[in-house]
Amino acid sequence: MEREWKSALYTYVNQYNRCEIDYRPQTSERIVTDPAFVLERGERMARLDDWYRKRRAVPLRSETSAKLVRTVTEGPEESVVDVQLYSRLFYEKSGITHREDRIERERLTFIRQGGTWMIGRVEREVPERRPAGEGRPFQRADFVQAINRPLLNREVLGQGRSSRQQLYRRDLAVAYADRWWNAGNPAFEEFEVDCTNYVSQCLFAGGAPIHYTGRREAGWWYKGYVNSTEMWSYSWAVSNSLERYLGSSSWGLTATEVDRPEQLMLGDVILYDWDGDGRFQHSTVVTAFDAGGMPLVNAHTVSSRHRYWDYRDSYAWTERTVYRLFHIADEF
Repeated sequence: MEREWKSALYTYVNQYNRCEIDYRPQTSERIVTDPAFVLERGERMARLDDWYRKRRAVPLRSETSAKLVRTVTEGPEESVVDVQLYSRLFYEKSGITHREDRIERERLTFIRQGGTWMIGRVEREVPERRPAGEGRPFQRADFVQAINRPLLNREVLGQGRSSRQQLYRRDLAVAYADRWWNAGNPAFEEFEVDCTNYVSQCLFAGGAPIHYTGRREAGWWYKGYVNSTEMWSYSWAVSNSLERYLGSSSWGLTATEVDRPEQLMLGDVILYDWDGDGRFQHSTVVTAFDAGGMPLVNAHTVSSRHRYWDYRDSYAWTERTVYRLFHIADEF
């Protein structure tokens, strides 16, 4: 039998699309009765309206498809389901149409009211606010074993640094970012909070050299499985650690902090501190520019492609948000 609550899901997606581009008060009957969600959505719509005006951009249309991920509970009066929302948002700036893609997950509680299915609760995780990887098991690398294994970087274990400089292939970093923006490369571990792991892979694809130390708190490296344990440095997978590494590294992968987003180039990196407390929680890589020369970024965790750099449309964003804008060196 067709699940009766699906008609409410279709209505929800239609209203979701409208709220992405039309910020006037809704005149149609609301499908969601969750007051906290309605309040939050109203505040976000007001913020987006101001955001687009300041960007001198005009939202055109939103195309969202819903995919059922999991049915948590299902009954004649109430059903709880996890859904994936894949949105394609089109907007115009300076006569050019831009498209961004975003994939988010929500838990919806459908309730039957007087024979009609409504959505009584919308639960949305904000995974960009959670730290990644810090609680995972780790073993110090076996240096004798490491010497006998193929290494990704010759400048390991006192072997000396190469005098030959290598160019940062920004085009390859961007190509990798666009190839894997909505999926994990099976050659690497995929984290529940995957944004920095993804950005590190993009940097590596562009030619950034691994700085292997065998210590999780030092260098920038990913070594794969050793004795059934996945080995990587904090800076490879944790935003706050990558911010510290890029701000202090003096050889290999190096970067310069810039003041304005317009100074960034393809393959550069942006870090986000949502609370302004000095702890960075999210990482993105620059993959395009809008018609005004402002960066557009790709990210994981909430999979995003060509998203406007400042993330004011994110549920993680706050008025206290602080950014680190890193220009990756052209040569390593």
